[in-house]
Amino acid sequence: VQLQASGGGLVQAGGSLRLSCAASGSIFSFNAMGWYRQAPGKLRELVATVSSGDSTNYADSVKGRFTVSRDNAKNTVYLQMNSLKPEGTAVYYCSADYYKGDYSAKYWGQGTLVTVSS
Repeated sequence: VQLQASGGGLVQAGGSLRLSCAASGSIFSFNAMGWYRQAPGKLRELVATVSSGDSTNYADSVKGRFTVSRDNAKNTVYLQMNSLKPEGTAVYYCSADYYKGDYSAKYWGQGTLVTVSS
């Protein structure tokens, strides 16, 4: 499956953006879909994940401000980002995880740049 992230851009601190991640195939079978980000000079970090059962998990730094969701009918995952902060500037990547028994696979999208100005 191929993942195409979009929706990044330049926004002022306090503003909002919604990222989308469109999959080339069905996302129904993926155990989890998620968003990660990598700021310049830093390691890639988890932002948020949503399971096939719609359970969500967030990094402490974004709790209460970001919302992750998935639309299986549209094969798309979203990340609504509110009250953005300058430290949120990063390339945001979407991911898809599949695991069954001893087998696991992780797929990555190409990333979309989010720049938050102060």
